Amino acid sequence: GIKKPFTEVIKANIGDAHAMGQRPITFLRQVVALCTYPNLLDSPSFPEDAKKRARRILQGCGGNSLGSYSASQGINCIREDVASYIERRDGGVPADPDNIYLTTGASDGIATILKILVSGGGKSRTGVMIPIPQYPLYSAVISELDAIQVNYYLDEENCWALDVNELRRSLNEAKTYCNPKVLCIINPGNPTGQVQNRKCIEDVIHFAWEEKLFLLADEVYQDNVYSEGCQFHSFKKILYEMGPEYYNNVELASFHSTSKGYMGECGYRGGYMEVLNLHPEIKGQLVKLLSVRLCPPVSGQAAMDIVVNPPVPGEESYSQFIKEKESVLNNLAKKAKLTEDMFNKVPGVHCNPLQGAMYAFPRIFIPSKAIEEAKAHKMAPDMFYCMKLLEETGICVVPGSGFGQREGSYHFRMTILPPVEKLKILLEKVKDFHIKFLEKYA
Repeated sequence: GIKKPFTEVIKANIGDAHAMGQRPITFLRQVVALCTYPNLLDSPSFPEDAKKRARRILQGCGGNSLGSYSASQGINCIREDVASYIERRDGGVPADPDNIYLTTGASDGIATILKILVSGGGKSRTGVMIPIPQYPLYSAVISELDAIQVNYYLDEENCWALDVNELRRSLNEAKTYCNPKVLCIINPGNPTGQVQNRKCIEDVIHFAWEEKLFLLADEVYQDNVYSEGCQFHSFKKILYEMGPEYYNNVELASFHSTSKGYMGECGYRGGYMEVLNLHPEIKGQLVKLLSVRLCPPVSGQAAMDIVVNPPVPGEESYSQFIKEKESVLNNLAKKAKLTEDMFNKVPGVHCNPLQGAMYAFPRIFIPSKAIEEAKAHKMAPDMFYCMKLLEETGICVVPGSGFGQREGSYHFRMTILPPVEKLKILLEKVKDFHIKFLEKYA
């Protein structure tokens, strides 16, 4: 009942595209609707290319129904479509459907593969190397599995680049208290928005090969690349191009999802992982582990199918599909630039270029008086800042301490998903708040 100085709370804290007003991709929803209610297959309201895909998916389902369990690895024809997609994406690098596992969003795949990899006790306990700042799923799963979190820092001064010297430092330090076996990469980055270049990926693969590390490539933002001169390269493709010594030896799991990209279908919980060079016996254990949870949501598998098998030129839905896809991605590119430019005009705020993904992770200056007050409230300084921002403007963002950051630096993560007009208002409000905050605590 208390009167607030704002009329609505703007939830810029989570990458939930549809909650922020993004419209669903028509074709994806048409196919899932047809699969869910097959009576619609007789309806003239649906295009033939959508019906064709729905029939194919339903034929892969027990009893021709989305309501049946699928194989624990996922519906066969969808895994075949994922393999074809990966081959197209990577310029003909072969992909085997048997290495593809459909998952409940990418998160489920990441948690499952980590479960298989974690073992030992004391100093032989598995260490998992994760980027700082990181996506908190990683620290949560590592903690849940009682594994050891091994931090490596991204280079903020160099647009959040990944430096192999830092990986080496982190690994060597960790060897004194655990057995580092897994290296996680998020590309494009969350929360940092950088896109790794080809040379960087080659260096990381060489490092993993040298140190016999299992690579986890979180590539859920592969469609979200905005900056000039930036391009998404999959770890699988670069691994293949580095030659058989690497391609046949480095263990790699890579992940994709329906939740991000231009689709933004978070609620369907669709995803896949491709796992390379897993020992056959371990692969057997992985399938057994997946069987325990029966199967990923079948409607999510159907949604994933449309991500990897969209309309192609010559099909009746193609022009509308491309128009919708490009509209979402061009809009995001515009918002990425707008956010970066606006933040960098504010005194005491620095924001690296948002090359990809859907977040800004600006660095904020917090005066010592504010740090003292935060301590008195038993709060991290950036948490104190974010709570003040919420109370005074209704804007909800996440403190950088939730993702990890270098000692003495402060950030927050904010999604760029709100519509352009709302985003402009949001950025203006953050700017005004920050200036007042500095004046108050200077």
